[in-house]
Amino acid sequence: MTTAFPHASMAAEGLPLRLDPGASIEVNVAATAPVVIDAGTRPGDYVAGVVDAGGSAVTLELLADGKLVRQFFLNAAGRSDFRYVADEGDVLRLSARGAGRVLVRLDKRIGVAEQVAPPKKPVSPMMADLAAKVAAGESTDAFWRIAAERGTPLVEPGPEGKAIVTFLMRGARRGVRILGAPSTDHDPMERLGDSDVWFKTYVLPSSTRLSYKIAPDVPDLAGTERERRVAILATAKADPLNRAPWPAEAGDAYNQSSTFSLPDAPAQPWIAPVGAPSGQLSTLAFASAKLGNARDVTIYTPPHFNPADPGTVLLFVFDGREYQGKVPTPLILDNMIAARVIPPTVAVFIPNIDGDTRATELPGNETFADALAGELLPEVLAATSLRHSPARTALAGSSFGGLASSTIALRHPEAFGNAISLSGSYWWHPDDAEPARANHVAALVAKTPRRDVRFFLSAGLFEAGGGGRPSILETNRHLRDVLEAKGYAVIAREYAGGHDYLVWRGALSDGLLALFGRAEIKAP
Repeated sequence: MTTAFPHASMAAEGLPLRLDPGASIEVNVAATAPVVIDAGTRPGDYVAGVVDAGGSAVTLELLADGKLVRQFFLNAAGRSDFRYVADEGDVLRLSARGAGRVLVRLDKRIGVAEQVAPPKKPVSPMMADLAAKVAAGESTDAFWRIAAERGTPLVEPGPEGKAIVTFLMRGARRGVRILGAPSTDHDPMERLGDSDVWFKTYVLPSSTRLSYKIAPDVPDLAGTERERRVAILATAKADPLNRAPWPAEAGDAYNQSSTFSLPDAPAQPWIAPVGAPSGQLSTLAFASAKLGNARDVTIYTPPHFNPADPGTVLLFVFDGREYQGKVPTPLILDNMIAARVIPPTVAVFIPNIDGDTRATELPGNETFADALAGELLPEVLAATSLRHSPARTALAGSSFGGLASSTIALRHPEAFGNAISLSGSYWWHPDDAEPARANHVAALVAKTPRRDVRFFLSAGLFEAGGGGRPSILETNRHLRDVLEAKGYAVIAREYAGGHDYLVWRGALSDGLLALFGRAEIKAP
């Protein structure tokens, strides 16, 4: 409905024109006689409308108590939209540079009580069906029986090459968060109506492999951002309906994660016992004068070890305890050596003294690099009687350990000619580095002569979130490109996973195959 007002005298006399949703007014307006329009609002109302000025040049403003609050557009011709949230007693004022005939339409005036987003239809067909049943007043008991029978997360067919995956939790009071992939942001679950069902659905690549924990009712604290973030550890535990807890022998659910793999996840053929001959583990007491500290490192020697064999690989592994537990590296080496897909390999597991020391030693610490090359390497060679060859010597690690593998090899290529970096933390930079430089290691590679080092780089597709800093996925891709441009030998892999030992236990063997694999023998 359009109401025509041939003159602006009503506004000039202080009587605003009333305009309701769905209605239009057509007025003659001029700068000397602006039109005042009352949209009939209450505080908090959402208002949206259109002004069609034709060939005129019009200005639309929002006033409160006669004072300008907002100018939507100035001397605009043709059609212009406007929208705002109303406050007490505000009105619209319309004026034109010259006389003009203007159409004003009010499309929406939505009160605060009506400003409720419509419920989203769940992506998962199963959850959409359950939502309809819950809305009809049905119980969720049958759904939970199905979930218990199938195990969680629930998997449904998705678009080509993907699957619809739904994580579940029953009966939380305030909320539920997911710790781990496919997100690094502690994603919150949604509650299905007012039922006991909390859920989060993702559309994931069919090659996904991940571990995760479910955290119900995480405490909401008033501390720092980090304190608030790590509070998730107070309630995070294995998913009670997941059938693949890891590690299986953990004492309780809080010390377990739940694991999940889709059908096209890359095989991890070397992590299961198959009866292969076992290597030997021994301890080397390593006291570093350069670092001013001491620790015991573990040395793995392969079955039938022959130190005179020139083909033997020497592998140094950071986070040494984790790479004998969460990643069963001795077993992996037993199986790969027995299958003859890699040469005999000696592994040196370098443990962390503590978390603070790890955070000091691994990221770009030149003293730590010098201690490995000048102190630990000679002691390992003496203890094993190996003949040193940089081309057969490698550093391997994940996260800060991946970063250390690359930076130490670049600093000491005469000692370590290979780097296996798993989800390397290349977002890191020294405190004195240029703040705008997003990838310190890539910049280091670009400005220094090429070293005789080969690289295996891996990252997870779910490591794309950087928490306000460049992500692990992004910085690994950047480093790969710079290394290749500089002429380095680089093998790069990306996995449908996160920052996850479950992924790294396969990526480590992939790195060994890429750098030292015997091409004539295929892995199972």
